Amino acid sequence: MPAARAPVTAYVALGANLGDARAAVLGAMDALDQVRATQVTARSGLYRSAPVDASGPDYVNAVVQVCTRLPAPELLAALQQLEQAAGRERPYHHAPRTLDLDLLLYGDARIDSPRLTVPHPRMMGRAFVLRPLAEIAPQHVPAEALAAVANQRLQRLDNRNGS
Repeated sequence: MPAARAPVTAYVALGANLGDARAAVLGAMDALDQVRATQVTARSGLYRSAPVDASGPDYVNAVVQVCTRLPAPELLAALQQLEQAAGRERPYHHAPRTLDLDLLLYGDARIDSPRLTVPHPRMMGRAFVLRPLAEIAPQHVPAEALAAVANQRLQRLDNRNGS
């Protein structure tokens, strides 16, 4: 029998801009907590942001911290299964989404494979990732990175009523 894998703290960005985006993000947070060997340990608030390098409706975004015993590629596969279950299609790059889940950080790991790059290669340039991440893990968000994205439109939503 293999030895139990040590738990790893990872961070996942969530976003949606099709259908009931707020409900999709909140539902994905709950679904992540049901992934095998994975527990959501912190949730940011919800944010509204304009699409970056794309068109379409505004996104609802958030970040969660998870404690997982899954290897990074298995966690990525679980995230992609949740996207598919939410009706995610990929007709073209940066297409609007019913649900988008990105693995931002996986412990201290540096991964550069054809399927997965960690830390996420574009996270430091996106306010919709950095502000929610700073809410739950400020040690991972340098002040200069936040300052660099300060001009990106981002609105914190009231989690109770979506406004």
